[in-house]
Amino acid sequence: MHENADGAAIGAATMADFRLLAAVVATMSGGVYLNVGSAVVLPETFLKALNLARNVGHAVERFTTANLDQIRHYRPRVNVLVRPGGRAIELVGHHEFTLPLLRLAVLERLKVRAEGRR
Repeated sequence: MHENADGAAIGAATMADFRLLAAVVATMSGGVYLNVGSAVVLPETFLKALNLARNVGHAVERFTTANLDQIRHYRPRVNVLVRPGGRAIELVGHHEFTLPLLRLAVLERLKVRAEGRR
């Protein structure tokens, strides 16, 4: 911690970030949440944001959560994949392989859907 760090400013910025995340999660129905490489802080924060959104009346449903990491960890598995209640996908492997493959899979799916609409 730097001697000139302003704890109040850091706390205010952290609260603003959490409120922004909670607002986005509140609109996540039908969407996707990706946890890429965070084993502790973000899985906890995501679950708290989701619970807050639901507790104030947002029906966050029909969504997919995915955890991408190089090894399996408890918190992402439970707080990102199990507890939220949506469709859950776990991809274990090196990010330099899994992320490009995920991108290609999404693009292919979008292409198939677009061709089906013609």
